[in-house]
Amino acid sequence: MHELGIVFHIVKMAENIAQENHAEKVGKVVLQIGEVSTIIPHYLQDCWKWKCSKSQLMDGCELEIETIPAITFCEDCEETYRTVEHGKICPYCGSEHTYLVQGNEHQMKEIEVI
Repeated sequence: MHELGIVFHIVKMAENIAQENHAEKVGKVVLQIGEVSTIIPHYLQDCWKWKCSKSQLMDGCELEIETIPAITFCEDCEETYRTVEHGKICPYCGSEHTYLVQGNEHQMKEIEVI
């Protein structure tokens, strides 16, 4: 379960930002997760609740998750398409010369402090 490690990292970053800005509490963190990133959102939420309950700055902090769609690029026809719907084979030309351009990443988008 790598979600726990991700949560520890994000909470640490949020706490540091809150302390640098002399905030009393972090109210919400918005996290963007790629559609094919292997991060399981409900595991992340469970870990989040547990970890935030251990921190005075983070206790009760909401975690909002936004999904980044997985997009693949075809080198032969130079089209992009939805990865989850079509996989590695380009739906426009049938080529296998494709690569993922987005949807495998995760990033913190926003932190709301009080």
